[in-house]
Amino acid sequence: MTGKILPRYLILAVALAAVVCILLLGNFYAQYQSMAGALVETGMRQHERSLAAGFERRSRARLHRIADSLDFTDGEPEVMSNQELLRHAVEGRDDFIGLRFVSIDGDTVLEAGELPASIPQSGVHWEEQRLQLQYPVEQDGERLGTLYGNFGLIGLQEATTEFRNNMLAAEQQHRQSSFLWIGVTMAIMLLLCGAVVWLIIRSQNQRIREIKTQAEKLSESNFGEDLHGPRGDELGELVDVFNNMRDRLKRTTISRDYVDNILSGMNEAIVVTSADNMITKVNHATARMLNYGDVELVGQPLSCILDNERGELLKTDAPTGIPMEAMFLTKDGERVPVSYTGSIIGDDEETADRIYAAQNITERRKAEQRIRYLARIDALTKVPNRMQFQHLLQRAIARAKRSRKSLCLLYIDVDQFKEINDTFGHLAGDTTLETVANRLGEALPEGTVVGRLAGDEFAVIVDRLADDPDTLPMLDKLARSILDRLADPFYVQGHEVFMTASMGIASYPTDAADVIDLIRNADAALYHAKKAGGNVFAYYSPEMNEAAVERLMTKSKLKRAFERDELLVHYQPKYNLATGEVIGAEALVRWELPERGIILPSDFIPIAEETNLIVEIGEWVLDRVCEDFRYWQRSVPSPGRVSVNLSLKQLRQANFINRISAIMRGYGVSPTSLELEITETTLMENPARTIKLLDELYALGLHLAIDDFGTGYSSLSALQQFPISTLKIDKSFVRDIAVNPDDATIVGTIVHMGRSLKMDVVAEGVETEEQLAFLQTLDCNYVQGLLFGDPMSSDNYLELLLAQADGTDKYRALFA
Repeated sequence: MTGKILPRYLILAVALAAVVCILLLGNFYAQYQSMAGALVETGMRQHERSLAAGFERRSRARLHRIADSLDFTDGEPEVMSNQELLRHAVEGRDDFIGLRFVSIDGDTVLEAGELPASIPQSGVHWEEQRLQLQYPVEQDGERLGTLYGNFGLIGLQEATTEFRNNMLAAEQQHRQSSFLWIGVTMAIMLLLCGAVVWLIIRSQNQRIREIKTQAEKLSESNFGEDLHGPRGDELGELVDVFNNMRDRLKRTTISRDYVDNILSGMNEAIVVTSADNMITKVNHATARMLNYGDVELVGQPLSCILDNERGELLKTDAPTGIPMEAMFLTKDGERVPVSYTGSIIGDDEETADRIYAAQNITERRKAEQRIRYLARIDALTKVPNRMQFQHLLQRAIARAKRSRKSLCLLYIDVDQFKEINDTFGHLAGDTTLETVANRLGEALPEGTVVGRLAGDEFAVIVDRLADDPDTLPMLDKLARSILDRLADPFYVQGHEVFMTASMGIASYPTDAADVIDLIRNADAALYHAKKAGGNVFAYYSPEMNEAAVERLMTKSKLKRAFERDELLVHYQPKYNLATGEVIGAEALVRWELPERGIILPSDFIPIAEETNLIVEIGEWVLDRVCEDFRYWQRSVPSPGRVSVNLSLKQLRQANFINRISAIMRGYGVSPTSLELEITETTLMENPARTIKLLDELYALGLHLAIDDFGTGYSSLSALQQFPISTLKIDKSFVRDIAVNPDDATIVGTIVHMGRSLKMDVVAEGVETEEQLAFLQTLDCNYVQGLLFGDPMSSDNYLELLLAQADGTDKYRALFA
């Protein structure tokens, strides 16, 4: 049947395709001839015009250069030099035939080369073999004559002819290639027609074979599946009749495939074996998992799908029904971990079949491995985390103890890492940490253990150190090389970043005998290196540990100071130097520990700066000051202006001004009653942003003061930009003002400068009457210090204000 149908369809398709191709070819040839001729002619005309225009521009440019080179004296041409210039310009040039210069009055005529007898009246004159151009000769805006040029067109004509020949050759080549493509296309169309006919015949034959296969299954009581295919032809009607017959038989007959349908619908892999471990049945899930066909495994031994390295068959007697684990092999030899259960079908264990249900646990194994990996390795830097590093350090200590050698722990911390995070974002911070880990691996000997302990803190184990004089210089060299490598610049988001690090070094067994003490002592040495300015390394000494423990305890207790209400605000009065009147006070935070008493700010404020508690402390102090000020106003009409210190980290807060405004509004305190003190370092950290913030604070009505003036690096030009109303002279200058001429000069200069800028000047740290008397001679505005008593509580300050109002203030006599 196929042999009869195939030739007839093929002959018809080939004939039809040949007719279509011949018609398309003839039409295309006529269209192509017309379009190609028009395009070639248009292209040649446009190119000729373009060549002529370019030749004219170049000719004019030559005349322009020659005209600029002509020599004139007092408006008259130099005949000899100009004649030589014209002759030299024409010689040796095929396209430059002749030159003629005619002065404006016609008296001077200079010629070189061949020139026509007549002079063209227009500026451009084209002839068959030449181009004649005129060009005016001017000097200082005055016309001195006319330059005539005669140019040959042989080169232009040759270029035109060459372009025409190229166009015709290209057109001929494209025509040939086009016909070649048409021929190829026609052949492809003929092949496609033949392929269509072949596909139609193949489809029909396939449908006939399917009907035959299903009929054979049906004869064996296997109902198979519904037949599908196109409808509308005789074969489609035959398929419908066969499906109806199959459905009627299926409804009236019990199918032997009922169990197979159940097994095929299960997601678990099901394997049924005989007593001698030969596979008798598998479901589709098993074939899919092991990459076999549905019937390929039937009749094969069970061992063909098990990992031979383990050499164990599947078990059916799992205790308490807990699933067991095994390793299956795919058709390609890949190992697939599974969790399975097995049971016996029937009562006779020796002859009964076995059935096994297995689940693929590959993803679970990967998850377990990932969990174990993350439990030991830092996910960002791919080096051991703190727990794994401590384990490795414990093993290194054990090896050193057995071999009677020593080892060193290098504790490394990135300097100013928070600035990188704040400036470029946390992604840049992650990049920095990855860079640190990579550079440590490059700078250290192979096999050296590197770990990330926390944040930007890394540690390195240097073991197998001999006890000899060369060890210390070797460690010095290694530590310095590591810090130098970390200090190399790198790029973050297109910006070059410079990073440094500090390092603390502790050794076993000299400095510590166990992991915890070794890490703690190395951390103490690291803190010492940080205090030294960074980018240095320091070896541990017992004194460092005492300071580190004290600092750690202080940091821990400071975090609980708010909860336990251990912070206090004391007030140091400020006096008017001229009248002895109390004009306000400076709010000073104190920390009262039950076991230690009062702790001064110099002992805990730096720690607060490190932990960002300074922001909370600053807001708490401002809140307490406003609460006390409202209390004072109930007893005295004017408690004076209270100064509050402001830190750099408070200024960096995005909603800092809103927080200050909210606190003052909550207590009904006027902003004019408060003064914010800012150090010179804070002012100059980011002048542009600081000026904007201070202007907003000044607009609220707050007074602004520079604290510890003279110890920073602000310039007078920068000082004038800030809305500052008060300068506070640092107490280091006031201390020896009565005996040290240099300090006296500095203080006098600051006072004079402040008064000249219409600022109030406050002298801090006044402790003797001699200092007070000297300041009075300098016309200083205000003073404060221990001469007038220690900083006092809110109640004591109110008593001082009441005593002043009654005239019983005991310190007023000092100002008489």
